Amino acid sequence: MWKYILKRVILAFITLFIIMSLTFILIKLLPFQRPVGLISTQFAYYQDQVRLGFVTRFDTPQDGLGEVLFNYKNSQVDYYYYQVPVMRQYFAWLGNIFTRWDWGTSTFIAPNVDAMVIIGERLVVSMKLNIISVIISVPVGIALGIWAALKKNKPTDHIISTLVMVFISVPSFVLITFLMLLLCYNNQVLPTQWPSAYAPVGTKIAGYILPVFCLSFGSICGYCRFTRAELCEVMSSDYLLLARTKGLTKRQAILRHALRNAMVPIVPSILAEFIGILGGSMILESLYGIPGIGSLYITALGSKDFNVLFVDMAVFTTISLLAGVVLDLSYGFIDPRIRMGAKK
Repeated sequence: MWKYILKRVILAFITLFIIMSLTFILIKLLPFQRPVGLISTQFAYYQDQVRLGFVTRFDTPQDGLGEVLFNYKNSQVDYYYYQVPVMRQYFAWLGNIFTRWDWGTSTFIAPNVDAMVIIGERLVVSMKLNIISVIISVPVGIALGIWAALKKNKPTDHIISTLVMVFISVPSFVLITFLMLLLCYNNQVLPTQWPSAYAPVGTKIAGYILPVFCLSFGSICGYCRFTRAELCEVMSSDYLLLARTKGLTKRQAILRHALRNAMVPIVPSILAEFIGILGGSMILESLYGIPGIGSLYITALGSKDFNVLFVDMAVFTTISLLAGVVLDLSYGFIDPRIRMGAKK
């Protein structure tokens, strides 16, 4: 089992390395993105690019190095900056990360601010939203699924199943757009945008209602449908009928046997659902003005703030890969009969 875990973790990091390497090389093949702002701000940025190994600096114009990216002059110095070849930038980038954990600075979102600092500030907001939505959606969705399974082929089951089929097809960004129009702009019940850091506590709490509900909505429907299907299958199995014939009541048989076995595929799906929420929150965060890593990814991509984009992609990719590893391993821990890599 431990060999399997080690193998999966190593493969996850190899996959992460390949994805980030290809992303860096392909993005660096695009035209160089020049910073904006004051001359002093631009000069500080190019000096940092020289330190990182992405740009080289000369005191005089050079032939054969391509276009001059930036020319800085004052009474004392005259600097000319040129972009170095892509593969040299790539190896310098790897060296900066592995030796100093330096991912570079922002060019647009927060000029000359470390990209890791920007991600760290935004990650907390996204994680709060996603964790709260999972805490709400898991018990509600599973409870509705159990209720529908216990009332199988009855009006309650038909109503729940029909509503789930209808609502599960509604994307979170469509739902939040409709609710923003209805509750925020037309009736002014909730804030129209994510409250600022200086807003009152009540306004901050109200700001969580809309995004958390929209993130939880699809998950609740998914958990409900999955739980109902699994529980209905387990309840019709032979061993549950045998438990009933031995004298267990229906409630005892469901609690001791049916639910326990139905949870084996359901519990790992919570991890997969959490990753789905992370990915789906990109558009939702942008629509509601939430300062999370989802909206940051779209902003960095649109503004070509590549250093911030690299870190943001690394966060999303790492979470997705490690969650996939945990998802596979969780089957073995939940059901002792499943042991990956065990001897026969």
